[in-house]
Amino acid sequence: MQLKNFLDSLILLGAIQGLIISALLYLKKEKLYANKLLAAILFLISLACLNLYLLNQNILDGSTIWAIISLIIPLVIIMPIGPLIYFYTESLYVPGFKLHRSHRVHFYSTILDIFPSLIGLIFVLGAVLQIIANNEFKVWGNFIYQYNVYADFPRWLSVTIYTTLAWRKWISNRQPEVISWPKQFLMGFAIFQSIWLLHLVPYLIPSLSDALLDWVGWYPVYIPLTVMVYWLGINGYLKAKPSVTSKVIDAETIQKTLAALEKVVHQDRMFLNPELTLSDVVKATGIPQKTISAVLNQYAGKSFNEFVNQYRIEEVKKRLLESQFHLTITGIAFECGFNSQATFQRTFKQFTGVSPTEFLTQQQKKR
Repeated sequence: MQLKNFLDSLILLGAIQGLIISALLYLKKEKLYANKLLAAILFLISLACLNLYLLNQNILDGSTIWAIISLIIPLVIIMPIGPLIYFYTESLYVPGFKLHRSHRVHFYSTILDIFPSLIGLIFVLGAVLQIIANNEFKVWGNFIYQYNVYADFPRWLSVTIYTTLAWRKWISNRQPEVISWPKQFLMGFAIFQSIWLLHLVPYLIPSLSDALLDWVGWYPVYIPLTVMVYWLGINGYLKAKPSVTSKVIDAETIQKTLAALEKVVHQDRMFLNPELTLSDVVKATGIPQKTISAVLNQYAGKSFNEFVNQYRIEEVKKRLLESQFHLTITGIAFECGFNSQATFQRTFKQFTGVSPTEFLTQQQKKR
């Protein structure tokens, strides 16, 4: 019992520290967008830790008011964390990075976290209006509980996918002098995802779930998560600054680099290669990787992927505007260097503001 109280206190202190640090990061004098993204990550993790503490203290079961509040106010909001990890990593490399409308699609899955609260709100309103009997509370509560059990897998999957994508972004943008914090940040989440998976597998098996929770509860997940809060809070606050250093590059080098990139990527049509990497361009141009990254990030305001994708999108648009094309839109996208339909759709809308189908419709109306 003493151990349980100690662990609960640790989780509560972690939640409180996370909430405080997230507020400090958001209000930090250095108005960096990366700070705001990290603040959002810490805030959501801290809410989840606070939720477990409240559950373990039976606060939500001992009061009707608290029970109603727990039904309609979501504290476990995990789905946005994956996209926030990815965009936080990107913000460390792209000067002036900000979320814009085209990024909203990444956060639509948050409805998965909000859905139980919507069901709870329906029950509360139904009970108040006497449409739903109060004694049905357990039935509705059990449905919400079972929903959250199986919703944990897409939550885990989302964070894992976006952490992997963020890792690939770090690989394509890393510079020897600035790799420390982004690498540590992503490694921390990768380790946590492995721990979560070890707990998640037996948790999702009905015959093992109750025994697992009776034996170790959620501590194997939330104690590492609390450690993450402490670690992210301290390191994030101290190291929350752009990873790309403001190194002055002379105008001649900038012009030479951009001209070389234009030649090998566009004129030599390397952008058609779906497996194209920054290392390939380094070999083709003979220009050091850190120089290319610095020129693109600091002076062109683009990541390497954005630089390449702009040519791919222009090529797709060109082929779509031809009087006749014999492939599907996805087929054209693959021929132009994309290797994923989802990536193509997202990138096309990012550059044009509309989907490929909408673009075609607009062009046909103009004609």
